[in-house]
Amino acid sequence: MFMKTKKILAFCSILFISVMVIGLLPVRGEWRIYDEVIRLHVLANSDSEEDQALKLKVRDGVILEVEELIGGITDRDEALDILSKEENLKRIELAAQRIIEAEGYGYSVSATLGDEEYPRKNYEALCFPAGSYTSLRVQIGEADGQNWWCVLFPQLCLGVATEKNEEAFVEVGFTPEQYRIVTDTDEPEYEVRFKILEIIGELVQ
Repeated sequence: MFMKTKKILAFCSILFISVMVIGLLPVRGEWRIYDEVIRLHVLANSDSEEDQALKLKVRDGVILEVEELIGGITDRDEALDILSKEENLKRIELAAQRIIEAEGYGYSVSATLGDEEYPRKNYEALCFPAGSYTSLRVQIGEADGQNWWCVLFPQLCLGVATEKNEEAFVEVGFTPEQYRIVTDTDEPEYEVRFKILEIIGELVQ
């Protein structure tokens, strides 16, 4: 009788855990978060105070240049098509180069677009899971300094990431569930959901 009771309790525990996990599993394409955004990654020449300050000025110039290229666009594929054109990558490089030279430095700069691994990243009101994202990578000089990341599409680099802005996400194709995943940063379950997303992201690469 005791063994039977233990088996029943074990079965009930497994059933309860399964229901909880299933409730957290992505069921509306949440893992497509990786395919809905474009990230920006700026790497400083070094960790010196001067190079880090230069990195931020280059960042600002790149963001403004990208804004001119894809501002108002709500289709990610269209934004990618524009940013991937060689002449536009050169345009971004030239904008960065002008800032570098104006600040009195002779560093080279490169801008490339491709897949890149990102750690889990908090942007105050938003949080994006770790994984592989399409990324505009801007390297200054030796690119040995600390990184700076933001979300380039949807266009959240200009301070929007400090507040919850559902309209900006839905406009570019996020589902309400995907939006909830990146904004429920105060809820304990988002940690579990992010971990599931990160595992799925690794499996589908």
